[in-house]
Amino acid sequence: MSESPPLGPEVDPTPRPLPARTLHRGASVELEPLHTRHAPELWAAAQAPGAEPGWAYLGYGPFADEAAMRRHVAAFAAQHDPIAWAVRPHRTGTADGWLTLMEIFPADSAIEIGHIWFSPRLQRTRAATEAMFLLMRHAMDDLGYRRLVWKCHALNGPSRNAAARLGFRYEGTLRAIKVVKGRLRDTAQFSILADEWPARRDAIAAWLDASNWDAEGRPKAPMARADHPPLPWVAA
Repeated sequence: MSESPPLGPEVDPTPRPLPARTLHRGASVELEPLHTRHAPELWAAAQAPGAEPGWAYLGYGPFADEAAMRRHVAAFAAQHDPIAWAVRPHRTGTADGWLTLMEIFPADSAIEIGHIWFSPRLQRTRAATEAMFLLMRHAMDDLGYRRLVWKCHALNGPSRNAAARLGFRYEGTLRAIKVVKGRLRDTAQFSILADEWPARRDAIAAWLDASNWDAEGRPKAPMARADHPPLPWVAA
């Protein structure tokens, strides 16, 4: 009698719910379903000094004028995959960036966080981390997805570092997978699985907690790191 071939573990095959275009509130930020009314504030945020490099690894931008950004926002907001949110930090009160849930596969219980564009006044802030955390927690806890994915240009050092900081595990690089703005792109891929998520959720939540922030708005302690192998070399 022949042996059965090796197979993966059995799992609950129930398809996960699709994300809805709803408001998400945090302690330092709100995520509003992207709408054309956000375009003027997003355009203003994109005019901040140092904003142009933030478009380097995205498939769109920078935009020639506010009308061009408005057209992009209108088309972006009409999609269901990716589904986009504008990021409104409490500190500024304005829409200073966007991010999405995308590559949504309910039957496989897999979902990606991506299309992240944060203006300079949002980058490297508590609100930026909380914005990402709100969607991560929504996907894993509220919707029950088993696999949360992060992908970026393999040469995008800041994005790779952000993935590692949040606890995504590097899975490998998909070579020459895209052409973006006329240039060949390798894509680095990362993930967090359901059994890894509780530890990462608790670490991020502890870093975001008000008790970790001083009167000047600085964190008292760094975020606990995930116990993953170090990332391969990447250009700075």
